[in-house]
Amino acid sequence: MSDTITVAGVPVDTRHWIGGRRVASAGTFTDHSPIDGSALGEIARGGPAEAEAAVAAARDAFPGWAATPRAERARILHAVADGVEKRIEELAIVETTDNGALLRSHRRGVMPRVAHNFRFFADWLLRLEHEDFETRGHTNHVSWDPAGPCVLITPWNAPLMLATWKVAPALAAGNTVVLKPAEWSPLTASLLADIAAEAGLPAGVLNVVQGYGSEIGDALTSHPDVRRISFTGSVPTAKRIAESAAAHLTPLSLELGGKSPLLVFADADLDLAVDLAVEQYDNAGQVCLAATRLLVEESIVAEFTRRFVEKASALKQGDPRDEATDIGPNIHPRQLEKIDGFVQRALAAGARAVIGGHRKDGQYYAPTLLTDVAQDSEIVQEEVFGPVLTLQTFAGEDEAVRLADDTRFGLAATVATGDRERAERVTARLVAGTVWVNCFFVRDLRAPFGGSRQSGVGREGGTWSFDFYCDLKNTVTAPEGWEQDHG
Repeated sequence: MSDTITVAGVPVDTRHWIGGRRVASAGTFTDHSPIDGSALGEIARGGPAEAEAAVAAARDAFPGWAATPRAERARILHAVADGVEKRIEELAIVETTDNGALLRSHRRGVMPRVAHNFRFFADWLLRLEHEDFETRGHTNHVSWDPAGPCVLITPWNAPLMLATWKVAPALAAGNTVVLKPAEWSPLTASLLADIAAEAGLPAGVLNVVQGYGSEIGDALTSHPDVRRISFTGSVPTAKRIAESAAAHLTPLSLELGGKSPLLVFADADLDLAVDLAVEQYDNAGQVCLAATRLLVEESIVAEFTRRFVEKASALKQGDPRDEATDIGPNIHPRQLEKIDGFVQRALAAGARAVIGGHRKDGQYYAPTLLTDVAQDSEIVQEEVFGPVLTLQTFAGEDEAVRLADDTRFGLAATVATGDRERAERVTARLVAGTVWVNCFFVRDLRAPFGGSRQSGVGREGGTWSFDFYCDLKNTVTAPEGWEQDHG
């Protein structure tokens, strides 16, 4: 069996990348395209042995990479970004084939953002400093020391962008990395390993291991030589990772699920509000930040719903490689079953499908809007992770905020209003890591990102990323002349 598969004309090595070389496994798993269900190839299926080898490679490479001057680390990360930019078309078509997201989005937004992740953290590293301060004549100097090998476990909905959101700051900080991509979309992580090697990243600094969930994950997250763990995914998996990390008190960064609200007030620009609402179907609803709970003021709900249905019904669903497609497939048959289960249980409980509410051919689910849903119902409280929105109404600000905050999550929220003072009042009361006002999905890497409640632990972005991926040290130096006075 060949170790390389060809995806849309692009060769992809299916083996692990450990210690600067390709490593096969005794077992494999089949990777399928969600576009048509076709088998893309057999992927090396790692376990404890591969986990041990990857962590050992990262541990051995750490002293040299940590000692590499900041300017040189930054230069190499910029070279990685150069490599990404040269291969945007290849990365875009491979990832679209592997996870079903829109090719036009990968070409124009996602893959350029992958390159930007490396450039941003390379540049931020060079300006990273803290102003010294004095205590009774003694000087305090804060430094960011590399922590050690990091395990990064990434999701399938935006594989390479979310992987590099973690890989770039971890490497910039002087750490070494073991990256474990999601088994449903592993291919662009393998290409990233090639790009990093071509850019001059030393062997063992970046390692990529593939495998199913706990088969390899438990060995990585419980390893005593791992100094940081960053995970994006579900709450149940995060709890398992936290239990594994507890044995060695390994610091965690967890970016988890969401059940975010979109609050639409009567004074909002209604066309804008409808656009924001329909935008939540992006990536077939497979976006953790998506505002899946539409909360609309009673006085405008009829007109809002009419305009929403008109706009949502015009979305084109189909092959994500088609430039005209707006919504592609869902990632996997299991995910499709999960989505449909949520919807059918909601309909059985009395919800009404304004649009959608059913599966389509293949791995496609019709964009769905459910109304007549209770606040304590499963469909309102639990993350579906598909193209499914709910619609509820409110009478005033207090009720809007109460409904918005009444879940166990707190990842994001969106507010549509024409009143600046109202926006300030409402956003101050919302429990969320990110709040957008009259916009959505505007992300600046300088800003902190993470969730509240069960949407996560910690923040990353800008200096917050370095705070996590480093051991912060404060060095206190006595006043000049101390040596003479006490020598």
